[in-house]
Amino acid sequence: MAKASELDIQLIAATQFQAPQGVGWHADKSASDGEALVEFAGRACYESFDKPNPRTATNEAYLHHIMEVGHTALLEHATATMYITGLSRSASHELVRHRHFSFSQLSQRFVHPNETEVVLPKMVAEDEQLSRLVMQAVDETRFVYDELLNALEEKLDEPNALLRKKQARQAARAVLPNATETRIVVTGNYRAWRHFIGARAAEQADEELRHVAVACLKLLQSKAPVLFDDFNITTLADGTKMAASPYA
Repeated sequence: MAKASELDIQLIAATQFQAPQGVGWHADKSASDGEALVEFAGRACYESFDKPNPRTATNEAYLHHIMEVGHTALLEHATATMYITGLSRSASHELVRHRHFSFSQLSQRFVHPNETEVVLPKMVAEDEQLSRLVMQAVDETRFVYDELLNALEEKLDEPNALLRKKQARQAARAVLPNATETRIVVTGNYRAWRHFIGARAAEQADEELRHVAVACLKLLQSKAPVLFDDFNITTLADGTKMAASPYA
């Protein structure tokens, strides 16, 4: 029987930075590598490594200044990579519309759906009867998938067993539900992450993807707080979270 999956997001990679020799500049000890890189890139534009303006002498003050003036192209130098599991296939189609990200997603041509779980919408998961109804539908769909898979493998005139199975799966997957769990690696620069969070953590965004955006925001706030602390996370009337920034 199909099992329900829960969203899990891990930050698995982030920018490392080492200041070049000969510039006479060192990052603040409090700055993360990504934050230091963004400051360095900004100072490189104007050769301001000697920090001539006392109001922007610290990393935090400098980064807040570039956010205020909208010089956010500097954020494109720093990147973060997330590994997301427990995401529905339908929500992943919303996610991959963010074209400034790079994606590597679980292949339904190689992985049997029985090796993945099911992602239930919150309003379904909170109702036992509706949850059973969806799970029953998924089980029935997987039965049809297996029937199709077996019939297609017998029908295909392909001597290579691996290729034959792949061709059969790519046809049989047409019946799989949008609730099928997917797993995906997502890499983006900090500017792209801010754009994603600004759009998808908003109250009117798809609920599942809003959950993803808020979870990613929390991870990024722990990794590069100065570049993401302008986002404020609040709780909506239904108990879910949203986030907003005056700069997003």
